[in-house]
Amino acid sequence: MSAGLRRGLDEAGAVAMVVVARSSRDPDLAPFVGPIHLGDALLVAPRAAEPRLAYLTPMERDEAAATGLALLTPAELELFRLRTELPAEEHFWAALIERALTLVGVPPGRIVVAGSGRAGMMMAVGRALESRGWVPLPGQRLSLSLRKRKDARQAREAERVAAAGTTAMRKVAELLAAASTRGGELWLEGEPLRVARLKREIARTLAGFEIEQPEGNIVAPAEEGAVPHSTGTAERVLRSGESLVVDLFPRGWLFADMTRTFCVGPPPEPLELAHAAVLAALGRAHARLAEAAPTWGLRASSLQDMTCSHFANLGYPTLVSDPATTTGYVHNLGHGVGFDLHEYPSFRREAGAEGVLAPGDLLTLEPGLYDPQVGWAVRLEDLVLLEADGPRNLTPLPYDLDPRAWH
Repeated sequence: MSAGLRRGLDEAGAVAMVVVARSSRDPDLAPFVGPIHLGDALLVAPRAAEPRLAYLTPMERDEAAATGLALLTPAELELFRLRTELPAEEHFWAALIERALTLVGVPPGRIVVAGSGRAGMMMAVGRALESRGWVPLPGQRLSLSLRKRKDARQAREAERVAAAGTTAMRKVAELLAAASTRGGELWLEGEPLRVARLKREIARTLAGFEIEQPEGNIVAPAEEGAVPHSTGTAERVLRSGESLVVDLFPRGWLFADMTRTFCVGPPPEPLELAHAAVLAALGRAHARLAEAAPTWGLRASSLQDMTCSHFANLGYPTLVSDPATTTGYVHNLGHGVGFDLHEYPSFRREAGAEGVLAPGDLLTLEPGLYDPQVGWAVRLEDLVLLEADGPRNLTPLPYDLDPRAWH
């Protein structure tokens, strides 16, 4: 990470990176500080020295110390004076950043600024810093590049979160397999089986692992699943013979991501054929990743191109045949996962270095087919960690449509 930071600062002609974070969960700050709990915080990472972490309340001194980073204390930052003299947030933060940079020994010049949120306030901070001799530069691209490659500790956390997610997915399959059919509706424990019942089970299971769902989840039947990011209506009663897309993306310190599609009862032929096509696409993608190791260097976009060709040969619309299509294959094959749900590596054709696959990358493979007119969907998604000797699937779940085949 240090080498990548120096390289990125050199390319930007910058003397330091500054991360302005509302909490230690900020994805731009989290890779530096680890799984600790801070409120507002500031990180200064000079080009030629170790990063320094500024915490803004004495109550958080032990949490800050647990990072192992050299610290800037509220007293050193003269926090009380700055708060008193500069009540306007933008002037306070500009002075705080300047004070931190000065304490670390960074002279005025170009600085890369990262951190999530506070967009309007940070624009004002940037103008204030410019008036003081600093030149703020956008830092999102550098931050994403720094966290593209997961270290061993981060990989273990992704595996832990993925294991919790796979347990929750198996619970969903278990409930669906136990359901009976009455008049086409699914019933369980004497009442219609609704989306809400599955969502409660998912939440309860993940909570047992101390895992959150800050972005929610997707439990989307039939016509709802046919629009890929529809989350599913809580009171919707599930029915026999329809698709049910279950997409879980829980978070511990890092995110995990996984999807399976179910159908209780005999599936309609178009759904069955689509499932076979999606499963074949996923298998091809896994095989291509395995072939790319151990030399790597494969572009993620080549996997997307391969998947588009596969579906086109089977007669399904794709983003190549119609970039605006809402039927058929309507999204990229995958995305990077980590401190954000979506980060590098990128599957976009225009991607540069962020699209080249390498050991340490954590990514999804998630082909899918959708028919919003008829009202069905299939998506299968695995979370894959690229290691020096090959890819490792962190979500080794069954792919069967029929939940009874899971047990």
